[in-house]
Amino acid sequence: MEDRWRSVDEIAEYLGVSKDTVYAWVTQKGMPGHKVGRFWKFKQQDVDDWVRAGGAASSSDELDQRSADGGTDGDQGEGNR
Repeated sequence: MEDRWRSVDEIAEYLGVSKDTVYAWVTQKGMPGHKVGRFWKFKQQDVDDWVRAGGAASSSDELDQRSADGGTDGDQGEGNR
């Protein structure tokens, strides 16, 4: 496997999302990347691992999963202290 640094354009195309989405994920969701000068660079394997771990899940996806699991975030409801 080729292990080179990928650009925002390449990662966006690889994931099938826009460049704006990649920038949002980096700043808001902790997508693994490194700033080199004024450019962001990514290792494809790091991004793959992050996606598999649920890093790209939307907030509504996370809420749906919590509902499916029957859980809450632990700070709501009577009796939770």
